[in-house]
Amino acid sequence: MLVAKDSVNFWQPANIPTFIKLAQVIYMTAIKNQLGELVKDVATQKMAALVEASSLDKMTPIELRATVSLASIYGLRMFGLFSILPIFAVYAASFPGHPTPFMIGLALGAYGLTQALFQLPFGMASDKFGRKPMIYLGLGIFAVGSMMAALAMNVEGMIIGRAVQGAGAVSAVVTALLADLTRDENRTKAMASIGATIGVAFAVSLVGGPLLNQWIGVPGIFFMTALLTLAAIAVVKYVVPDPVHSHYHSDASAAPAKLKDVLKNSQLLRLNYGIFALHAAQMAMFVVVPFAISKASDMHVNQHWFIYLPVLLLSFALMVPAIIYAEKQAKMKQVFVAAVATMLLAQLFFAVSIDYFWGIVFSLTVYFVAFNLLEASLPSIISKMAPAAAKGTAMGVYNTAQSLGIFVGGAMGGYLSHRFGFASVFIFCSVMMLLWLVFAYSMQAPPALKTKMYGLDEASLELTAAQASALKNQLSKLAGVVEAVVLPQERTVILKVDAKIHNTQAWQETNVQQLLRG
Repeated sequence: MLVAKDSVNFWQPANIPTFIKLAQVIYMTAIKNQLGELVKDVATQKMAALVEASSLDKMTPIELRATVSLASIYGLRMFGLFSILPIFAVYAASFPGHPTPFMIGLALGAYGLTQALFQLPFGMASDKFGRKPMIYLGLGIFAVGSMMAALAMNVEGMIIGRAVQGAGAVSAVVTALLADLTRDENRTKAMASIGATIGVAFAVSLVGGPLLNQWIGVPGIFFMTALLTLAAIAVVKYVVPDPVHSHYHSDASAAPAKLKDVLKNSQLLRLNYGIFALHAAQMAMFVVVPFAISKASDMHVNQHWFIYLPVLLLSFALMVPAIIYAEKQAKMKQVFVAAVATMLLAQLFFAVSIDYFWGIVFSLTVYFVAFNLLEASLPSIISKMAPAAAKGTAMGVYNTAQSLGIFVGGAMGGYLSHRFGFASVFIFCSVMMLLWLVFAYSMQAPPALKTKMYGLDEASLELTAAQASALKNQLSKLAGVVEAVVLPQERTVILKVDAKIHNTQAWQETNVQQLLRG
């Protein structure tokens, strides 16, 4: 591509201080102007709901300790996985024998394949062998894989280490343990805390990864991850409470009997493809972008955090109003489709500007606005779309699709960049996003629902099938109830309630409690 000399001077920064100064002007000023309005908007619109939730469903000390400790385990594990993303490709290229980009991409995404294979089996095995023993096993495997990756002397050894890391797939088990340790009415808040922890770990790791690489290198990061994992094992043993009893939870665990129905649900399949494509594009991007930034600017990989920090801050500032609008105006589908379209634009921007520094910065900004919005929206939409009695199974399939996307994205990103150049990677990602846009546009609008969970009296006899059916019918007749599920063996009732009715006086919580007490 022929580019005029003046345009090259515009697109390429003269030096790193110039970029930092411009970033402060372009990004920080925008964020400063928006944050005041955002905070005010969130405070006025959400405070009443937060106060109400905290007063009605306040966590017990045991629930709070379980939530915080298990969220920290998630966070430590994910920080170790995420922190290498912005630096791994450049490091792996330095292995002896000059490994091909395909091998580098395979090493980056290998953990996704084994995580997809072992995630659901680990969760199901915990129903039989116990939650904590399976978490010990999974974290132990993850620590061994991290040590193998730290000691790897070639790319083949790194691929094996990353694959072993992924085999320690404890996510489903941790979720099941959290379900054992929280009451039904507090479980959604506990799960949301874990989701928030993962989001924070991702943001911190993109900035922290290059900084840690400067101090301890990639092998040091893997060693650190192994040590943090061993610390997590100690947290599980000495801090996380022991559940009084463990049992299957439809909202938190996968069930083989429900897999067929979930896999046949066309609305859920659209969302599963979406998370697959989203994380495939993410891995493919991190195979290419570290090299592209260094090539376009002469910035060392340790300095790439100068880019990621302002980009992430700005993308967050732009994401929050969209989420508030989607929830407040019940426009979730419209915002979701717009986010997928924005992700498509980001991939196209990458394809045409990957050789130019400011083109990469702009593309990253658009990318992270869309990514953060989609990553936050997808689990919520899954919960609304999935049958109430199969939510755990639906989330298990969703998480497996995400892991497969990580593997495919790493492998395809490496292969395409090697054979056809950087731009081809983003053309491939654009095709994935275009297909997702078609699926998203044609999907049903997610209903504006609020999920309510109630525990039945543990001291009473288990409901018979006839009693459960009668209770379900009575609950279904209440104003605003869209779906009612009674699970006698789990001693749980799940209601999906019209959000508009739930937020008005037409919703009578006392009526539900009277029916549950018989």
